[in-house]
Amino acid sequence: LIGGTVKIGEISFQLKPPRNPELVPVNHMMDTMPQTVAQHLRWIMQKDLLGQDVFLIGPPGPLRRSIAMQYLELTKREVEYVALSRDTTETDLKQRREIRAGTAFYVDQCAVRAATQGRILILEGLEKAERNVLPVLNNLLENREMQLEDGRFLMAAQRYDKLLEEHTKEELDAWKIVRVSEDFRVIALGLPVPRYTGNPLDPPLRSRFQARDIYYLPFKDQLEILYNAGPAVSVERVSQLLSFATTLCSQESTNLGLPDFPVDNLTSAVRILDLFPMMSTQQLVQRLYPYEAMLGKEGRAAVDGVLRRFELLDAAQCPPPNEVVSVEPLSGPQEGRATITLRILDRHINKMKPCFLFSTKCKTECKKHTPTHARLLAEMMQSHLVKDMCLIGAKGCGKSVIAKEFANLLGYNIEPIMLYQDMTARDLLQQRYTLPNGDTAWRASPLVSAAQEGKLVLLDGVHRVNLGTLAVLSRLIHDRELALYDGTRLLRSDRYQTLKEELQLSDEEMQQRSIFPIHPAFRIIALAEPPVVGSSSQQWLSPEIITMFLFHTMKPLDVAEETTIIQAMAPNTPAEAVQQLLHLTHSLRKTSDPTVQSLASSLSTRQLLRICRRLSRHPEEKVAHAVHKACLSRFLPSLARSALQKSLSTCGIEDDLVLPGQIKDGVLTLGQVSVPVYSPDEKMKVPDVLFYDNAQHMIVMEDMLKDFLLGEHLLLVGNQGVGKNKIVDRFLHLMNRPREYLQLHRDTTVQTLTLQPSVRNGIIVYEDSPLVKAVKMGYILVIDEADKAPTNVTCILKTLVESGEMILADGRRIVSSMTTTGRPNIIVMHPDFRMLVLANRPGFPFLGNDFFGALGDIFSCHAVDNPKPQAEFAMLKQYGPDVPDAVLQKLVAAFGELRAMADQGTITYPYSTREVVNIVKHLQKFPEEGLANVVRNVFDFDTYNKEMREILITTLHKHGIPIGAKPSSVNLAKELPLPECRMTGYWTTNQGGNARRKFLCPTESNPIDVKGPVYLRVQGYPLERHEARALSFTEQQTHWQIPISEVNIICDVTTANDAIYVATCNPVSLFAIKGRSATAHCIDLYDVFPRSISGIGQPLVTLAALGNPLDGHVVLHEEQSFKMCREFAHKNWLLFYKEDGNQLDVLDVLEGKVHTISLPINLKQVFLVAEDRWLLIESKTERKFLLTKPMHMGAEDSGVCQLHTISEDPVSTGFGMTSGMEVSAPHDISSDQLSSENLSTALGQKIVSPNRVLADASSFATLIVGFPDLLSPNEVYSFRRKTSLGAVKGTDVFFGGARHAGPAKRSNCVTLLGANQVVRAIPTLDVPLADIYPKDVTPPMTAAYLEVTDLNAKKVKYIPVPRSQSLSPYTAWMSKVSNTYVVLAPMGSGGIVTVDMGGCVRIWETGLDNLQRSLLEWKSMIGAEDGRPVQITVERDSGLDVSSPRHGKVDPKNAPHVGGNQWAGGTGGRDTAGLGGMGGPYRLDAGHNVYQVSQMEKDAVPEEVKKAAREMAEKAFKQRLKEIQMSEYDAATYERFSGAVRRQVQSLRVILDSLQAKGKERQWLKNQALGELDDAKIIDGLTGEKSIYKRRGELEPELGSPQQKPKRLRLLVDVSGSMYRFNGVDGRLERSMEAVCMVMEALENYEHKFKYDIVGHSGDGFDIELVKSSKIPKNDKERLKVLKTMHAHSQFCMSGDYTLEGTEHAIKEVSHEEADEHFVIVLSDANLERYGIRPDRFAQVLTSNSQVNAFAIFIGSLGDQANRLQKTLPAGRSFVAMDTRQIPQILQQIFTSTMLSSA
Repeated sequence: LIGGTVKIGEISFQLKPPRNPELVPVNHMMDTMPQTVAQHLRWIMQKDLLGQDVFLIGPPGPLRRSIAMQYLELTKREVEYVALSRDTTETDLKQRREIRAGTAFYVDQCAVRAATQGRILILEGLEKAERNVLPVLNNLLENREMQLEDGRFLMAAQRYDKLLEEHTKEELDAWKIVRVSEDFRVIALGLPVPRYTGNPLDPPLRSRFQARDIYYLPFKDQLEILYNAGPAVSVERVSQLLSFATTLCSQESTNLGLPDFPVDNLTSAVRILDLFPMMSTQQLVQRLYPYEAMLGKEGRAAVDGVLRRFELLDAAQCPPPNEVVSVEPLSGPQEGRATITLRILDRHINKMKPCFLFSTKCKTECKKHTPTHARLLAEMMQSHLVKDMCLIGAKGCGKSVIAKEFANLLGYNIEPIMLYQDMTARDLLQQRYTLPNGDTAWRASPLVSAAQEGKLVLLDGVHRVNLGTLAVLSRLIHDRELALYDGTRLLRSDRYQTLKEELQLSDEEMQQRSIFPIHPAFRIIALAEPPVVGSSSQQWLSPEIITMFLFHTMKPLDVAEETTIIQAMAPNTPAEAVQQLLHLTHSLRKTSDPTVQSLASSLSTRQLLRICRRLSRHPEEKVAHAVHKACLSRFLPSLARSALQKSLSTCGIEDDLVLPGQIKDGVLTLGQVSVPVYSPDEKMKVPDVLFYDNAQHMIVMEDMLKDFLLGEHLLLVGNQGVGKNKIVDRFLHLMNRPREYLQLHRDTTVQTLTLQPSVRNGIIVYEDSPLVKAVKMGYILVIDEADKAPTNVTCILKTLVESGEMILADGRRIVSSMTTTGRPNIIVMHPDFRMLVLANRPGFPFLGNDFFGALGDIFSCHAVDNPKPQAEFAMLKQYGPDVPDAVLQKLVAAFGELRAMADQGTITYPYSTREVVNIVKHLQKFPEEGLANVVRNVFDFDTYNKEMREILITTLHKHGIPIGAKPSSVNLAKELPLPECRMTGYWTTNQGGNARRKFLCPTESNPIDVKGPVYLRVQGYPLERHEARALSFTEQQTHWQIPISEVNIICDVTTANDAIYVATCNPVSLFAIKGRSATAHCIDLYDVFPRSISGIGQPLVTLAALGNPLDGHVVLHEEQSFKMCREFAHKNWLLFYKEDGNQLDVLDVLEGKVHTISLPINLKQVFLVAEDRWLLIESKTERKFLLTKPMHMGAEDSGVCQLHTISEDPVSTGFGMTSGMEVSAPHDISSDQLSSENLSTALGQKIVSPNRVLADASSFATLIVGFPDLLSPNEVYSFRRKTSLGAVKGTDVFFGGARHAGPAKRSNCVTLLGANQVVRAIPTLDVPLADIYPKDVTPPMTAAYLEVTDLNAKKVKYIPVPRSQSLSPYTAWMSKVSNTYVVLAPMGSGGIVTVDMGGCVRIWETGLDNLQRSLLEWKSMIGAEDGRPVQITVERDSGLDVSSPRHGKVDPKNAPHVGGNQWAGGTGGRDTAGLGGMGGPYRLDAGHNVYQVSQMEKDAVPEEVKKAAREMAEKAFKQRLKEIQMSEYDAATYERFSGAVRRQVQSLRVILDSLQAKGKERQWLKNQALGELDDAKIIDGLTGEKSIYKRRGELEPELGSPQQKPKRLRLLVDVSGSMYRFNGVDGRLERSMEAVCMVMEALENYEHKFKYDIVGHSGDGFDIELVKSSKIPKNDKERLKVLKTMHAHSQFCMSGDYTLEGTEHAIKEVSHEEADEHFVIVLSDANLERYGIRPDRFAQVLTSNSQVNAFAIFIGSLGDQANRLQKTLPAGRSFVAMDTRQIPQILQQIFTSTMLSSA
C-alpha cells in the first residue's frame, strides 16, 4: 500500500507513508461496510481533497467517531484526538509549559503537533467547551496560521514554500517561522445544540467548517449489523427491537420530551439475547433505556404503548435469571476466563466469560442472597459480558454492597472513585505533580491505572458530576481507547496486539512511544441515584449518558427480604421492633406524597440496619426514638413532622424517653452504657471544657456513646448555641480521646479537606490536613459547621466512612485496616479513627447546604436541642449561683416561648441556650444591673425590625421581664386614710339563767346517698400567662384568660394551696389551674347537672376545695334553695342550710354521713366563726345567735348542741344617751383570729385576746374582741363609713337602669388575717372617685374596684380591676351572682385572686410586706438607673502617695476645681476635701452644680420634634392615598386586614429575601487571570501559566440547563354563603380575607419567582376569578378591591358547595402550566357532609396529580367535623383551623415548609 491509492466510488486518494505508524488507528473498519457509511467516507474524502475542515454532526453515540477513525484508517493518516470538556483551556490545545532541570519550556499540544506533523486533529464534543476557548483555533482553521506562546509562528504551507524560494531554511528558523503541513485537517465531532444541551457553536467558528449530518444508520443497514451480532436470535425479534428503537428516535417522540433511544447499544443487547435466547426483550429495553426511572407518567405510558405495538411486552412469559449458581475459572489457554452458571427457572446455563482473575481467589460457590439481589447479580452477569453498566438506586439501598459482591464473585479488585460536583476532567484522568528535583510530571489517576491493571472501577455518584466531564470517558467506554494529557495513548488490547504485530515492536518499544494496552478485563460500574423526574437540576440521565451504559435499577426490597437481611446482619434484634420498623418504612415508601417520601429516604436500608444493630445491643430502647433520630424529626418542617407523627401512630409505635445514669472512675458509664477510658499518646489534643452536667445533654451523650461503641461515625445537628461543641468536647474529654478539629466554610474545597499543597524550593510539598492526621494517628476528627461547605465537597467523606478508602491529591491513598497489602503510597486507617460531624439544621434561617440530606445516611444522626426547662434552669443555676431563681425562671420561660415561636415560623431566629447563658453570666458578675437592661444584649439585634420587636416585647412582658420600663413607673393605687377606730358597743353571749334559758337542739345522723362515678373527659387548654408587671409595677401580678364561651357565666372561684378552681354555669363546668403550670384543665359537667340543660331558673354553683387526705378534690354545690358554708372545707366538712329554713345539715365527707341539727329559729345566714361555734342570724329580725356544739359529733354523751342568744348593747355615752347601733347583716366574718400584734396595731393598744373581724355594709371593718370564746361582754370596735355600701343609687354601667333589688349571692368580701386586711370587690358607684383621681383625669373603665382596708397602716385603697374583653348577654343573671363584675377568693397569705365575667383570672398582691418585697425585686430587675452621670476615671498611680489629708486652700473666687491636690471643694481630686476624690478628710460641697436631672428627662425627645415627625408621616400617607386614589376610609378598612397579618407577611418576606440571596450566592470561577491562587493549579503556576487563579463570580447557568421557571400557586378560597352566614360566629370570612391579603402582600415583587392567582368557589360556580396571574394587584387600592369582591360575593351568592369541583379544576388547570413546582391551596369550611361529599373522595382529588402539591385548610366547623375529615385526608396535606386566627399562620407554614424548602 505504500504509495498506493484508495478509491471510494470514483474518487481516489493518494496514500503517503505515515511517519509515526503507531498513531494510525487500527481495527476500526467494520466487517461489512454499510452503504451509508461508504457515502459518508466518500464525502469526507472529497472535503479532504479540497483541503477543507469537516464537522460531523449527529445524535450522541460512538458512530461519528467511528466513521472518522475508519476514514483515517483507510487513508493511513495519524490522529491527534482531543475530547473537549468545560475544563479545556487554550493551553490544552496549543502549548503547555513544563519544567525540566529547573527551566520552563513549552511542549506542543495536539493542535500544534497535528499542524506541524501533518496529522488529523479530531476534536470531540465542541458543544462542551467554554465559549472563549475554541476561537483560539479560528485562524489556524481558516489561514493555517497561528502565533505560539514561545514566539514561533505557524504559517500555511503555500506561503512558507514561497518564502523558502527567497530565503534559506536557516533564516526562516531564525525568524521562528514553522511550516504547517499541507496534510493537516481538522475533523470536529459535535452534537446539534439546541436539541441537546451544550454551548451553541460560535458563528465565526461555524463558518470555517463543512458540516455533514451523520444520523443513525438506516433501518436495513442497522438490521444487517444486528443479524451479524446475534446469529442465534430470531429475525423478527431483532426487527421488532429495531423498530421500537427507531420509533423512539423519531421527531414525534422528541416532541413528547423523550430522550433518544441509544440505537448504537442495540448490538450489545442483541449479543446478550444471542447468549440467552430465553430472555425477555422488555427487560433488555429497560436496561438500554431505563424509562421507568427517568420519565414521568406520560412518558412511561408512551413508551409502554410503543412496546405493546411491537409486541415486546413479554416480561411475563420470559423469566429473568434467578441467581448465579457458580463461577469456575478456566485454566490453560483460557487462563483468565471463567464459566459462569446462571439458573433461569430451573435450567442451568453456562457461559464463558472474559474476566480476569487475580490468582484464583474468586468464589466458586456464592453466598446466599435475597431473591431480589440474587436476580440482580445474575442480570449484571449478563450485562457484564458485553458492556459497562450503571446501577441506579436511592441512597442507602445497597448499591455499593451489590457492586462489591459482584466483584467478589468474579475475583475482581475494586477501585472506588468518588465523583463530586466540580470534578474536572483532569481529576478523572491525570494530575500534575513535581518530581523531587522540581521537574513537572503527570501522574495517572486511579481510573487510568485501573484500566491498565484490569480492575473493576466503581464510579460512585455519576448523578453529581458535570455531564461534560463524564463525556471525557465516552471514548474509553465505547472504544476502550484513551488519549491522556501527556500524550500517552491507551488502546484496546486487540488493537494493541494488531499494532504490535504490524510494526513488529516489543512491549518496551511500544511503551517508549507511550502506547499502553487497556486490560481486557477492565470494567466500569457506575453508581447513581435515580434522576428526579421533572426537576430542572437533577435530570442527569442525558441521551449521551444513556449511550454509555447498560442500566440496572435496584428495586426497593419487599418487607420479607428486608427482614431477612436485617436478621442476618443484626442477628439478635427484637423481632417485634423489626416488624414495626419495616411496617413504618414501607408505608412511607409507598405514598406518592413528596413530603412523606423525603422521610422514607432517610429510612433507607442502610439506616434500618444501623437502627437494628443498635436495638440488638440495647433492646430496651424504643423504636420511635430511633426513627425520630434517623429522620432528625426535631428539625423537620412542621408539615413533615406531623406526617411522621401520623405514620408512627398508624403503625402503633409509641414514644417515651429513657433516663441517664452517672459517671464512675476508670470506666466511663453514661446511662446504661460503659466504655473503658482511652489512654492517648498525645494528651494535648484531648479537649477539656467547662461543662455543667444536665440531664438532657447526658441523654444525648449516652446516645452518642451507644453509637460510638457500634463503630458509627456521628453527626450532630442542632440550632446555633445549643451546645454541640460543648457536648462533643465533653464527650471526648470523658472518654479521654484526642481530637483533630476542622472547620469548614463556604470556600472549602476537596483539596483543603485532604491536603494543603505548598511550594518549597520549586518542589510541591503536601501538608497533611487534620483529616489525614486523624486517620493516621487514630484521633477523633471533629468537623464543625459541616453544612457551610458545598455538599459536593463533603461528599468525599462518603467513601472514607463507608469503605475506609480515599485517594489523596498526591497519589497516596487511605485504606481501611482490613485490607493491608504491601502496596506503596498507602496510609492505613487507624482502627480508632472516628468522625464527629457538627452541622446546623437544614433550612431557614441558616441556609446552609443540606449536609443531612446529602450524607445523613452514612452517619448516625443526633439532634441536639435546647435543654428542657428544668434542665436549662439547673444549668443556668450553675452558671449564676447568685442570680435569684425568679429571674432564671422568667428567662427560661421567655426563651422557651421564643423558641416555640421560631419552630412555628413566627420569628426567624432560634434563640438558644448560648444567649441565655451569656445573660446569666452577666447578671452573676454585675448583680446590680437590671435584667431588663441585660436582655437587651441579645435583643438589640432586632431593634430595627419593627414587627419582630413587637413580638419580642410582648413575649418578654408576658413573662414579666420589664424591658423598656423605667424605675419610676410604679403605679400603685392611691392610699386614703381610714376613719378613726371607735368602740361602738358590746356583744353579750347569754348563758344559763332561766329568763333566757339555753335552747337545746337535737341532732340525728344519716348516711348519704352516693351515685356514680361518672367518667368525664378532662380537656387541657394551653394558658397564656401574662405577667402584669412588665411596663409598670402594680398590685396585679399575673393574669390569664380561661377558655370560656360567651354564654358561660362565672359563678365562683376558690383556692387550695396554689391551685385555683373556677366554676361556671350555663353549661356547668369546672376549670382547674395548678400553680404555675401552663395548662388549664377543664371538665364539662353538662351530664352531671341535668337541670341546667332544661333552663329552669338560673342556677348557681358554689365550690369548695377539700383538704388532706382529699387534696385536689372539689365539691360543687348547685344552689337552688340550699346554701353551703365552706369555711372548714379543708377539714373535709361542709354545712348546708335553707334560707328561712330551721335546720342545719352538716356533711362529713370522709365519714359519708349527714348530721342534721334542728333549730327553733328560722335562718337568714350562717357564719362558721370557729369549728365548734357558729354564728346564726335569724331571718326577719336579724337577731344573732351563737350555736356551740361538741367537737366530735359521734360522741354519744352530750351529743347536744346548745343555742345561745347574743344581745348587742350600744356604748353608753354617760348621760343615759346611747350611740345608736343599727343592726345589719354582716358580709363576712373571719373564721379565725388576728394575731395579737395585728390586733394591737389595729386597735392602737397592746392587747391579747380572742377576736374576729367582721365586715358589713356600714363599716370598713369591725373588730369584736373576745368573741366567740369569752362569755363576758365582747367589745366591738369599728371603722365606720360615711355612707353605707349600696346606698348610692345610680345607673350601673353594665346592668343599666337602677340596681337590682334582690341581694347578690356572693358577698365578695375576704379577710386576709395575715396581712391584717379586709378586701372586697365593690362597684364603681361606691368608690370615692373624686378622692382618687385628679380633676382632669377620667377614671378608667373597670369591672369593679378592689377596696383594700389595711388595719396595720390604717389606710384604705381602691385598686381598679380592668374590664373584661368580652361581655355576656346574660347581665341580669350575672347580677344575681355578684353586684360587681367579678368574684374573688383569697390566695395565699397576702394576695387574692379575682375572676371577671369574661373569664379573665387575675392574681393581686395586697399585703404590704409582700408588695414591698416584690417592688424591690422588680426594681433590681430594671437596674439602678440613678441619675448620676457616668464618670470615667483613669487611676494613675501618680507616685504621689496620699500625703496627710488637709483641708486645702480655699479659693476666694470659688471657681470650680477638678483634681489637683490643692483646692478645697473641688471634684475628683486627691487629699483635699471635696467630692469624688481620694484620700481627702471629708466631703465638702462648695455649691457647684449639685442639682441632678433625672435620667428620663435627659433621654426624652422634645415634644415639638415628635410633633414634626408625626405631621411629616401624616402628610406622606395622605399623598400616597392621593396617588392611588384611595379614600381614608378605604385605607382604614384595608389596614384592618393588612394589619392583622403584618407579622406573617414580614416573616415570609424575610424568608423569600434570604432565599433570593442564597440563589444569588456566587460560585468559584476557575481559570481566571486574577483572583486567588487555585490550589489545583499550583504546578501550572510554577511553569509560568497565567490563568491559574480562581475568583468568586456569578456563575453563568449551565448551558442548556432549563431556565428557572417560577413556582405556580393557586389559592382557592371559599366565598360561599356559609362563610358570610357564620362570619359572625367565628369571623371565618374575615380570616379568609386576611389570608388572601397576606398572599398578595407577601408575594408582591416576587412575580418572577411565584406566579399566583386567586380563585373563589361558591354555590355560583367553582372558578370565580379574584386575581388573575397576569394582572396582579399592585397597590393597596387594588388589593382592597379584591377583598371587597370576596365579601360582596359571599353575601349575594347561591348556597351550595363546589369545593370538590373547584379543587379538581384548579389542580387540572395549574398542572398544565409550565412551572418549577405547582401548588394549590384550598380554603374551605368543612361542611362537606352536608352536601353529601365523602371525605375519601376529597382525599383522592387532593392527591390526584403527583406534580401538584395540594393542601386543604378547613375552617373549624360544627362539632369535630373538621377533625374527622383531617383524619381521612393524607398527612401533612390538610389542616384544621379551629381558631380562625390560625389561618394566616397555617398558610405561612405551608409556604415555608414546601415552597421555600426547594427554592
